[in-house]
Amino acid sequence: MGTETEYGIHAPGDPLANSTVLSSQIINAYAATVRSGLGNLAGTRWDYTDEEPLHDARGWEVSREDADPSQLTDMPPVLDAEQIALAGGRRPTGNDFYAEESSGGVLMNMVLSNGARLYVDHAHPEYSSPEVTNPLDAVRWDKAGDVVVLTALRRIAQTPGFAPVNLYKNNTDNKSVSYGAHENYLMPRSVPFGHIVTGLIPFFVSRQIICGAGRVGRGVTGRQSGYQISQRADFFEAEVGLETTIRRPIINTRDEPHAVAEKYRRLHVIIGDANLSQVSIYLRLGTTALVLSMIEHGDVPQIQLHEPVQALQAISHDPTLQQKVALKDGSMVTGLDLQEMYLEAAAAHCRRLGTDEGMTADVLERWGNLLAVLRRDPMEASAQLDWVAKLKLLEAYRERDGLDWSAARLGLIDLQYADLRPEKGLYYRLAARGKMERLLPDAVILEAVRQPPEDTRAYFRGKCIDHFPEQVVGASWDSVIFDLPNNRRLQRIPTREPLRGTRELTGRLFEEAASAEEFIAALLGPGPTNGVAT
Repeated sequence: MGTETEYGIHAPGDPLANSTVLSSQIINAYAATVRSGLGNLAGTRWDYTDEEPLHDARGWEVSREDADPSQLTDMPPVLDAEQIALAGGRRPTGNDFYAEESSGGVLMNMVLSNGARLYVDHAHPEYSSPEVTNPLDAVRWDKAGDVVVLTALRRIAQTPGFAPVNLYKNNTDNKSVSYGAHENYLMPRSVPFGHIVTGLIPFFVSRQIICGAGRVGRGVTGRQSGYQISQRADFFEAEVGLETTIRRPIINTRDEPHAVAEKYRRLHVIIGDANLSQVSIYLRLGTTALVLSMIEHGDVPQIQLHEPVQALQAISHDPTLQQKVALKDGSMVTGLDLQEMYLEAAAAHCRRLGTDEGMTADVLERWGNLLAVLRRDPMEASAQLDWVAKLKLLEAYRERDGLDWSAARLGLIDLQYADLRPEKGLYYRLAARGKMERLLPDAVILEAVRQPPEDTRAYFRGKCIDHFPEQVVGASWDSVIFDLPNNRRLQRIPTREPLRGTRELTGRLFEEAASAEEFIAALLGPGPTNGVAT
């Protein structure tokens, strides 16, 4: 599993600044920081060879002519130096943090030593976490991404000639634009996609009550006054579809496995909110993984909503959690009712399989405890859930100053909650006062900024970049490309098995190889280590 976060970006001193240019500043500033601070090179290019964004899980492929331009993610974004100069008010110089590529443009993609990807996507800086095998590691490497972009933000602020940039971990500018916080889950190809759809839709419609980020305003422009649970709910228009930025569906059908296609599918989830609360991230990934396990084993509850998109928005618009939505059998249920149905089924499923222990037991316990708290009084969950913590802050301002939900000041508080600067962001100020429950200390998150997970192929990817920065000229989720001095052709190492390339399988090779040539020879040569990364 893994997460993707598109950050909101804004230059307060230049409201007309090009957001793609600003996003490129984040990538290049972090690249410069890595080069100077960690002693290795940055800017490993992304390998687009296996990108297939137009394959649909329902059995067809959309033509490039019919696709929306935002769907063509198999081509690198392009930004030339002149655009940088126009947006920044001057021409970049050799003292800037911009790293020139051979094309004459600027760095728009980089693969990090922790196995993650940092790049410009749809005019936002995006951090895609490395692959992990459990929800606590998902929290760790997701939060590491916040540190990565904060580091870049600080670098920009210290660079003469560049206007300060602010970053927000949220999902909308409340001016009709929404940007994503996506999740990815590895699943067996053998599971019929129709089972995934029917099993997940009621869960995703109601999951927001434990992982919504909270939003002031309703509708895509936010002009309808009020408060709602989810930042993303009002931007969804369909139950199932391939798109991610237009006609957004509850279930995304992109069939781009980034793995052995005959064995695996990658479930690309686009309906989540961007969370700052560690508990919300943990449960967002953990509960979804349990539901997917139920789908794989045929244990998922058989629930059908009458109008899923309308139900999604109706539940979001009622932070009291009393709103009922219709099922196809005519009965009426709340979002809490739906979540309790899934929890009960998940607990029985894990007991049957004998997996109700360790982290799985912890997810089940936290899930159940939070639903019980929400059933009793949602405001009691303010230390665990973003939407409740934000609502509690807003209600305090409303009561103190007599503010209606249409007051502009409340929108500013909403935005400030998501500010990634710890001295400014309201989430971080709450956390510093012990008012937000944390699962991981800062030191563990900081280590994940530099180090990859040890139990997936992300270890191989990250360590290749860390150990051989000059020889690794490209990488992706399923490949690492070496340029070796004595080879006439580039050496592409496929990494299509997500659970290979681990520390257990490749760690000794990294420790013993004195050069990239020795490493590749040992990796591909005869013997017990042959093919461990592939």
